[in-house]
Amino acid sequence: MTAKIYYDNDADLARLKDKTIAILGYGSQGHAQAQNLRDSGCNVVVGQRPGSANYDLAVSHGFEPVSAAEASKQGDLVNILLPDEVQGDIYREHIKPHLVPGNLLMCSHGFNVHFGQVEPPEGVTCLLVAPKGPGHLVRSEFERGGGVPSLIALSDETDEEARALGLAYSKGIGGTRGGVIETTFAEETETDLFGEQAVLCGGVSELVKAAFETLVDAGYQPEMAYFECMHELKLIVDLFYQGGLGYMRYSVSNTAEYGDYTRGPRIINDDTRAEMKKILQEVQAGHFARDWILENRAGAASFKATRRMQREHPIEEVGRRLRRLMTWIDSKEV
Repeated sequence: MTAKIYYDNDADLARLKDKTIAILGYGSQGHAQAQNLRDSGCNVVVGQRPGSANYDLAVSHGFEPVSAAEASKQGDLVNILLPDEVQGDIYREHIKPHLVPGNLLMCSHGFNVHFGQVEPPEGVTCLLVAPKGPGHLVRSEFERGGGVPSLIALSDETDEEARALGLAYSKGIGGTRGGVIETTFAEETETDLFGEQAVLCGGVSELVKAAFETLVDAGYQPEMAYFECMHELKLIVDLFYQGGLGYMRYSVSNTAEYGDYTRGPRIINDDTRAEMKKILQEVQAGHFARDWILENRAGAASFKATRRMQREHPIEEVGRRLRRLMTWIDSKEV
């Protein structure tokens, strides 16, 4: 099935003229969407907890942040851009009591709506507008006159007014410049979680670590292993980004291309594909969502311990040392 894609001519910013847009959370997506909407002439109110770094950031950007409850009272469109793991509790306590029929409840990731942690009251339509890129890119592309492609989904597919408002919102953040693809809450949530776990974060991280460990265990220098299995990955990903698999294979040596065709399938094999299917089934059935919700209700002790352990992996220690020598890299340390 061919995706339906909307562009600038399909959206009318005037639909937001008399609306107040509440942006709840001034983190990665919040800061970008709030500023882009304001620059597009929209009336924006920011909900952000006092005393936080993001509160100070919002103030430095010219906003006057209020509580989540107050922003929800003021907003006609209320966009929850808080971390997934805190949305449910904050929604039930501070947001839902202030929603009234005719409001539009928004998000940029459908996790909490799809898995029942955020349930809109009667008369309130749910809308998803999800830029397919981090907030800093949403902001920088907008400032350059471009836009990051986005997704749009409705809880009620027959609500044309909500769709029109969603497209106007997408235009306000620059999404219609890059194209807005219509999807569903289920499709956005399940593909997003699967992609993160199987490829973008989980799959790539484990592949890089396993390759690094294989070389080091075989007696090669950790620095050589780091460059080959971690550092050079950016070169390949950039080629993917520019022209897909074909352009990557065109750009590398014939030796590398032959190794791709003949050895790649031995790494990603039928066992790997079977495990990917299991991961997708766990996402679809809500098992991953249940585990993540319960983990946070228990204080996230296991998650935090694993985070600390992973930061001490030898590839991280070698990488920190080597990146300090690469003055051309905008090196980041956690």
